[in-house]
Order: sequence, then structure tokens, then C-alpha cells
Amino acid sequence: MQFIFATNNENKVKEIRNALGNSFKIISLKEAGIDKEIPEPYDSLEANASEKSRVIFEMTKKNCFSEDTGLEVESLNGAPGVISARYAGENASYADNVEKLLQEMKGKENRSARFRTVISLIINGEEKQFEGICTGKITEIVVGKEGFGYDPVFIADGADKTFGEMTLEEKKEFSHRGKAVEKFVFFLNNHGVHE
Repeated sequence: MQFIFATNNENKVKEIRNALGNSFKIISLKEAGIDKEIPEPYDSLEANASEKSRVIFEMTKKNCFSEDTGLEVESLNGAPGVISARYAGENASYADNVEKLLQEMKGKENRSARFRTVISLIINGEEKQFEGICTGKITEIVVGKEGFGYDPVFIADGADKTFGEMTLEEKKEFSHRGKAVEKFVFFLNNHGVHE
């Protein structure tokens, strides 16, 4: 069975494919021939994920899913949250966002944070949502060059290095995206949806 993954982020495609293994075929927007940036106008991950999958479903009428992920930092009242990808401005790079976060965290003792992913699946025209959470803390400096986004400044609870120092395989053990994908696969397998 195949699904269109409503994202233009190749890193996310790689991570989701890695988490899904060979259970289901994932087609990126690019591979589906869709050249569209879908806006994320809402103030919740749930609503943005929903919007992205709905737009693609309406365009294609095919089973699809999307996800929205935010980094929620306790001492910043949950920021950057829903604007994680645009924290330092509309066209900010990953490095810009990380730099802004480290600036905001200067001198803060409480460095607790969590990554939260919401997957919105539309299958046979019906939407289901799955959430994955990974708790951890923000480092004081950038460590590692792997992954993307805030990975080099986030250490998951139970880990001894940042996501930025982990291989995809290592990250899978802790990953918020991986946890959401597990629920997604569990749902598909338990609702008679097979390859």
C-alpha cells in the first residue's frame, strides 16, 4: 500500500522511511509530481498537520499523511513550538533557529524540552492523528552534524549524546517522529491495511 507524504523536507522523508522500514511505500510530494508549499497557518501542530494532509488529499484523492513537529522548551513557555521551523524568521536556516534558541536559553537553569510530532493520516477519506513525544534537554552548545533542525542541541532522556551526534538508527530508539510512526503503523496493521 502506498501513501503520499505531504512534505518537501527530504530529511523528514528519509527519517519516516527509515522508521517504516518496508511495510508501506512512501511517496514524497516531489515524487508525486506535486510542487506546492503548503502553508502552516494555525497555532497548533494538530491543525497544521491536518491542513497539510487535507490539501494533498483534495488534490489527489489518494491516501496520504503529513506531520508537524515542534520543539517545546519548558522555560520558554513552550516556545518555539508550532513556529519551530520559522523561529528566527520566515526564511531562517536551521543554524539561525538554533542560534536564536541558544541565545534565549542563556543563563536559564531549567533546560527541559520535548519534541512533539503529530501525524495526520487521511485514509479512505477519513482522518486519524497520532502523536509522538520525546523528552530531553537543550545543551549549551551545538554538538554534532547529523540530523537536522534542533538535533545538535537536544539530548533525549536516557541518551548520552545529542541527536546531532546520532545515526538515523540510533535516533530511531528515542525519536518523537519514530514514536508517532509506531502508532501509525500499529493502526494500519490493526485495521486490515496491509502492503
